[in-house]
This record gives sequence, structure tokens and C-alpha cells, in this order.
Amino acid sequence: MKSWPVQDAKARFSEFLDACLAEGPQLVTRRGAEAAVLVPAAEWKRLQAAARPSLKALLMSDAARTDSLVPRRGGARRRRAEPLD
Repeated sequence: MKSWPVQDAKARFSEFLDACLAEGPQLVTRRGAEAAVLVPAAEWKRLQAAARPSLKALLMSDAARTDSLVPRRGGARRRRAEPLD
């Protein structure tokens, strides 16, 4: 993966984009530190689809699925009864 300083990526964006489409992901650095990656749209869509579990996978997982749906007990406060005059 080729590395581009942010100044070069901005100044030569068309070349930066062409390199991404021809060679694959391109890394952008800011002050020498990795900052971002430009990836082709098709690869991004593939990565997004792979990152999301399917509904079947969620339902079949061993992780508890209902614990977060049940409110904690004892957290509610009750109003005091107003004295009747």
C-alpha cells in the first residue's frame, strides 16, 4: 500500500484516486502518522458486508440477546403521597 502525505494527496487528488483504483488502497499520512485510507468503493462495500453479522448469526450466537432489553430493577422512584387537607 502506497503512502501519501496529506499535502500530496490534496494537491494531486486525481492521481491519488487513479492510484487507488488501479493499485488498491492508498494510505494518507499527517505529520508522519497514519491518518486515513482511500479504498475503492467496491472493496469498501465488501468490507462493510463482511463486518455486519447476519440476522441468523445474531440469533444463533451464544451471547445473551435480552439482557440489554430488560430495565434494571429498583431504579424507579415513587412519588410521595400529597397530604390531604
